[in-house]
Amino acid sequence: MLRKIVKIDQDKCDGCGLCVPSCAEGAIKMINGKAVLSADNLCDGLGACLGECPRDAIQIEERDTDEFDEAAVEKHLAAQGKPAPAHQHVAPAHHQHAGGGCPGSRAMSFVRPQEAAVSAPTGNQQSQLAQWPVQLHLVSTTAPYFQGADLLITADCVPVAYAGYHEDFLKGKAVVMGCPKLDDNNFYTQKLTELFSKSDVKSITVLKMEVPCCGGIAVAARQALAASGKQIPYKEVTIGIQGTIKS
Repeated sequence: MLRKIVKIDQDKCDGCGLCVPSCAEGAIKMINGKAVLSADNLCDGLGACLGECPRDAIQIEERDTDEFDEAAVEKHLAAQGKPAPAHQHVAPAHHQHAGGGCPGSRAMSFVRPQEAAVSAPTGNQQSQLAQWPVQLHLVSTTAPYFQGADLLITADCVPVAYAGYHEDFLKGKAVVMGCPKLDDNNFYTQKLTELFSKSDVKSITVLKMEVPCCGGIAVAARQALAASGKQIPYKEVTIGIQGTIKS
């Protein structure tokens, strides 16, 4: 069947092994000092390992291959004395999981923080958005709002998860948004390379979620910065799925 699956560039892989524990299905193993895919039917193609490779040796490609097989995954892990991925176990009611192997695709519910006794004033809060559009697919790399700007590269889910997004991160910045799981990360790299090359961006801040597959947007930004040949101050911020700043 035609589906998405991990591809590991053996020329780029330096054998660090960081991708191995990031794969909940155990689909990646080390052979002769290189990371390889154990079997196609063990890889769900969601890309939890993407953001873990410091050499950018892992990509997602679409090709004709075996269907992902959860039963084969369970048997494979059992043979190694490892538990099945978390989504195959029953979790507590306040933290239910469902779906694929990547944490970013599992359904979860949280206990909301208890509301304060005195509610904050209601009404429209001031948006800090100063441009349109914002999606990486839609923005022009030569748009005037990128010239001399502090650029915020935001994973789509961040503004939903982090309550103070506008005041703490967006204020005073130009912004582009995208989802490395749903879109082509190679396109992101090419678009950001063009943006960095054509615009006098002063600084770059990447906001990503803590789920492993979200690291792809940071990978694209780092690759694009290197390809542009520019020296631009760069930092990454990771947001937890319950709205905390992780790093």
